[in-house]
Amino acid sequence: MTTHKHIHLSVILLLFVCTASMAQNTRQSLLLNLGYYNDNNYMQYLKATAKAKINGKFQVIPGVPVSFYIAQVADENLLGKAVTDVYGEAALPIPAMARTLWNSGPKQTFLAVSTPYAGYESAQTDLDITKAKLKIDTAAGRKIIVTLVQLQDSTWTAVKGADVKVAVKRLGGDLNAGETPTYTTDSLGSVNVDFQRENLPGDASGHLVLIAKVEDNDVCGNLSKEYTVPWGVPSSYKTSFNERTLYARRGKSPVWLEIMGYSIVAVVWIVLFYLMGQIFKIKRMGRQPFNG
Repeated sequence: MTTHKHIHLSVILLLFVCTASMAQNTRQSLLLNLGYYNDNNYMQYLKATAKAKINGKFQVIPGVPVSFYIAQVADENLLGKAVTDVYGEAALPIPAMARTLWNSGPKQTFLAVSTPYAGYESAQTDLDITKAKLKIDTAAGRKIIVTLVQLQDSTWTAVKGADVKVAVKRLGGDLNAGETPTYTTDSLGSVNVDFQRENLPGDASGHLVLIAKVEDNDVCGNLSKEYTVPWGVPSSYKTSFNERTLYARRGKSPVWLEIMGYSIVAVVWIVLFYLMGQIFKIKRMGRQPFNG
């Protein structure tokens, strides 16, 4: 009987050890997405996003090391490394060392490879990009003309059927320049937008910044282009930091508010001193002999 108990305990212990070992060796799959960004036809960078399915929902994974490559995964084609932030994103500007490969043709392939991290297995993704750029121009009657072209056999050709956003750049976000936020390019790769924002505050000279965007395009990725126009109302920002206002810094509050506050404090202290004086007076009276 004792022998059977020992055998059962040994089997249970073995199963427990095997299960724990399998749990340690099992890594969760990681989803890696790669995007190409070109700002103002000047600043080009890559952005990788790491996600994993947790409790039935995809959630971003921070802290994942990601390596970026051009053309193929090879040490000589390494563009750089980055780590995903709290939003699961890792961004890397395309360095000047990749100029030779980038200029080798109108199309290029970028790759992102993650290393195993915190129970997640390695992942790899690639992105094929065709060189493209946006152009902005204006015409009479406050008309905005945006053209999207791509490089084909050393020639810039129009891109038809692409969605382009045309807006006015503002501090809190982009404001639609026309009736709709998105327009589709015609056979010439262009969209024509009538500017419909009247009396929009601009800078001190009345300048506004127009911005055109192509987002998540399967061919050219994410593009943006800015253009300055004198279509706004001149405005200037006047700070009240050193003036006496209700919400100013310490020492710059309104005089009437300071008088009120200091008066309340003074009255409270006067009342306290008066009460203390009365208490001492009562004590002195209590020590004097009573003459009945």
